[in-house]
Amino acid sequence: MAGHSKFKNIMHRKGAQDKKRSAMFSKLSREITVAAKMGLPDPEMNARLRAAVLAAKAQSMPKDNIQRSIDKASAGDAESYEEIRYEGFGPGGVSLIVEALSDNRNRTATNVRTIFSKNGGNLGASGSVSHGFDRLGLIEYPATAGDADKVLEAAIEAGADDVESDDDGHRIWTSVDSLHEVAKALEGSLGEADATKLAWRPQTPVEVGEDDAAQLIKLIDTLDEDDDVQTVWGNYEISDAVAEKLA
Repeated sequence: MAGHSKFKNIMHRKGAQDKKRSAMFSKLSREITVAAKMGLPDPEMNARLRAAVLAAKAQSMPKDNIQRSIDKASAGDAESYEEIRYEGFGPGGVSLIVEALSDNRNRTATNVRTIFSKNGGNLGASGSVSHGFDRLGLIEYPATAGDADKVLEAAIEAGADDVESDDDGHRIWTSVDSLHEVAKALEGSLGEADATKLAWRPQTPVEVGEDDAAQLIKLIDTLDEDDDVQTVWGNYEISDAVAEKLA
């Protein structure tokens, strides 16, 4: 599989799970608060908040934590975060898109630029790589949701545009505008999704060799560890054989 998830699977097997979980909850909480602040505090009436809550539930974030994050926005005492997108290049000529929520643009820009430069990459100008990606809706289900045929049939009936299935699970792609309509329809046939979100899908994947993949993993891992970074998307593709060697 190409992109974010394969490397995520590798990193989740590398230890320091408590620290990663705490950082993940912090980022999920920030997204929930921002989403609630930008719209209504009701997930049923706020598509972005609904996606954020679903993502939090998929990571077993406690309900009390989710509600506190929503209440924080409603109370008007939440920090002001700015959405920022960075674009750059990683080892092996890979294109990367980094999405951040920051209360200090200068700090975040400095941190992201430093991480790129110290890990074999370089930060580019706005628009330098995003032209090679499509902005789409993404709904993710675990492999246990059903076999490829079952998920494909459900996705077609729900109005999805494309489906990718492998041993890691199912990725259902939609247009941005139809994401939440398709997600709701799929809940009826497949249950609640692991994630419902906006994503960057590469138009032309780049296969990465073992040496470049090791450095790329380090770059993405370090970006993920930054408090302000929410998501990292890339056009990389790594073979199962190389992934197992690096696991």
